[in-house]
Amino acid sequence: MDVRVTTDPAAFQRTVFPFLQRDPVLHTLIMGSVHQRANGTAPAETGPSYFVSVHDGDVVGAAMRTPGRAVYLGALREDLAEPVADAYADVLPELVGVEGSRPAAEQFARRWSELRGGRTIESTASRLHKLGTLTLLAADAGQARLMRADELDVVGAWGADGFPRELRNGYKEWAARHLAQGTLWIWEAEGTPVSMAGFRLPTFGVCRIGPVYTPPEHRRHGYAGALTSHLSAEILAQGNQACLYTDLANPTSNKIYHQAGYRPVADFVHLELVA
Repeated sequence: MDVRVTTDPAAFQRTVFPFLQRDPVLHTLIMGSVHQRANGTAPAETGPSYFVSVHDGDVVGAAMRTPGRAVYLGALREDLAEPVADAYADVLPELVGVEGSRPAAEQFARRWSELRGGRTIESTASRLHKLGTLTLLAADAGQARLMRADELDVVGAWGADGFPRELRNGYKEWAARHLAQGTLWIWEAEGTPVSMAGFRLPTFGVCRIGPVYTPPEHRRHGYAGALTSHLSAEILAQGNQACLYTDLANPTSNKIYHQAGYRPVADFVHLELVA
């Protein structure tokens, strides 16, 4: 078994994408993140990313750690988690967490604790879904449209309220990137923006929807479901596959996306590594 570490996203992409492309939905998060960094479209970062590939003749596993975030294992096999943890221990003195399939994430955390001490706290569990047969969902009122330039402040505020941990590089800047790329849609009811849904530009034919957010005062009217299904239809019309992640602690969103035609692919867990 050969475990290799690099800080070069383009080299890592060349090495591991032939392996990851076998299931671009299952590996959508790592492929999207690496591709952004390889082509220079990722936001500026304060330090290097560390990418790990595992080889047994051919590539059999991959992981990444971007600045300030957890190690992402994705669907890494459980038996590969320990050597990957060893590789990260060689280059990083500490980590904030690890995310991936539960067996691999837990094995990684056990090994990291052996090497660095500390304890593990499970913070979130998520489920990756892939769109099968789309069903368009209805809302009480309104229609979908692309975000407008005069909505940077409101979209940025919604991002700050709904995703404070994920959007660390500035919420208005994040909204501006979506505006420039044409990747954020608004549900408007009676002239008022009431919900938003974004997506990632396609990576090897897969678009990942998210974030999806409705302010508390506009919830329980079907806006998010209607907007997400509309956006899903747009993605399909461009010849791409659609997928999304849900929080397993939120049964409402899981039910809604199932109604729209999304079906489970895999579950993942986020473990915080605490000193």
